[in-house]
Amino acid sequence: MSVERLQVARTIPAEAAAIFRVLCDPKGHVAIDSSGMLMDATGEPVGAVGDSFVVHMDREALNDFPLGHYDVTVTITTFVQDSEIAWGISGVIKPPIGHIYGYSLEPVDNGTRVTSYYDWSTIDPVWRERDIFPIIPESALRATLGILERTVLRGGYPAPT
Repeated sequence: MSVERLQVARTIPAEAAAIFRVLCDPKGHVAIDSSGMLMDATGEPVGAVGDSFVVHMDREALNDFPLGHYDVTVTITTFVQDSEIAWGISGVIKPPIGHIYGYSLEPVDNGTRVTSYYDWSTIDPVWRERDIFPIIPESALRATLGILERTVLRGGYPAPT
């Protein structure tokens, strides 16, 4: 495993605060997911390191491990208002993997430069030995940024019915 972090960037023609609101909201994570794994979420928008929410997942979207439907807890590890948010995931897989997802936002002339990253440099040795990373490809990070732009420019996302 030579690469242990993927990151992609895109300029979104919107203010950082509008983008950050989506990234802090559990329902926002579901709305922008390009993997098809995030089915729904439970919890309040986050506002600090240590805050968490639950995401209801469907691993069948990736068709790699037979986990079916399951829940994970997203716990915020980095929180800088309107600038950066990152989180780790814990759930049914033991030991917890230890990978991090995040976004950094930088104001630019025509909007906000959003960088999405996926880092597995500090994963548990059990998972490192299995050499299964990256689970989510760079193309999925790119697609999620496109969905994020569409979501922000439409003014948000519909509430589930």
